[in-house]
Amino acid sequence: MPLPQLFQRLGIRSPVFQAPIGAIASAELAAAVAEAGGVGHLACTWRSPDQLRELLLRMRSLTTGPYGANFVLDFPIDERLGIALEHGVPVISFFWGDGTPHLGRVKAAGAVAIQVIGSVDDAKRAADAGFDLIVAQGMEAGGHVRGSLGTMTLVPQVVDAVTPLPVLAGGGIADRRGVKAAVDLGAVGVWVGTRFLAAQEANIHADYLERVLASSGEDTLYSQLFDVGWPNAPLRSLKNATTRSWEAAGRPLPPHRPGEGEIVAKRADGTGIPRYHFGSPTREVVGNAGAMALYAGEAVGLVNSVAPARTIVEELAQGIP
Repeated sequence: MPLPQLFQRLGIRSPVFQAPIGAIASAELAAAVAEAGGVGHLACTWRSPDQLRELLLRMRSLTTGPYGANFVLDFPIDERLGIALEHGVPVISFFWGDGTPHLGRVKAAGAVAIQVIGSVDDAKRAADAGFDLIVAQGMEAGGHVRGSLGTMTLVPQVVDAVTPLPVLAGGGIADRRGVKAAVDLGAVGVWVGTRFLAAQEANIHADYLERVLASSGEDTLYSQLFDVGWPNAPLRSLKNATTRSWEAAGRPLPPHRPGEGEIVAKRADGTGIPRYHFGSPTREVVGNAGAMALYAGEAVGLVNSVAPARTIVEELAQGIP
């Protein structure tokens, strides 16, 4: 399949985009994906300005390949977006809202602008606004889920609505068969998160990784449960002690959920992580990491081994003709 001119300009050899899987997406992971010919992605919304500068300098030391900075529009991003553009990040993606107000800054800096959407109407809006690339995220996806349609139905409708604008497919894709299906639906590439949880370079807690490798799609739960710090945002995560006790209690609303306010783990700096917080456990978390938000999509049942990010990119790319 001939790659879009946009991909050729960025130096993308394999249209495999590693989704910005929160703090699990380390610089080492994003750089390894970029070095393999795909596009690595960093979650930049919740890092302090100094942390973000340090992260981007680290990326510069690891790769000259294409990578992206992702911003969630439920939070203030102006300063952090400016830092990313100042550091020459070549790809900027927006999620959970309309990135159009920021589009002029991204274009002026010469970066590629991506909008992640969950509906056909949102795709049309993004196309009309002038985005370079659209990600159609199906409901099977792990983490926060924007729309209500499955990947199989959403992607071809989005492709038909915005052609000739290139579309990436996200949600439920974790092996070359899923990639091939996405291409058959009209996508030019894929946006993959869950498979990269089991990359060697991922900054994932050992307990979280163990659950990913042992779980099936039936072990995921679509809810708004992990909402401390990010309310009113549907998500898909692995069932765990927190979700089971909540369901056993009849799915009560805040602040009446079991263990509300309890500190279940701590970060490296000693700050506590309350039950129902939206953050997922990284390597340095201590405590009951398994009770935290363990994001994973329905394709988690296809993830049964740890591999270098390069190997994952190469395996996924086998699905592209």
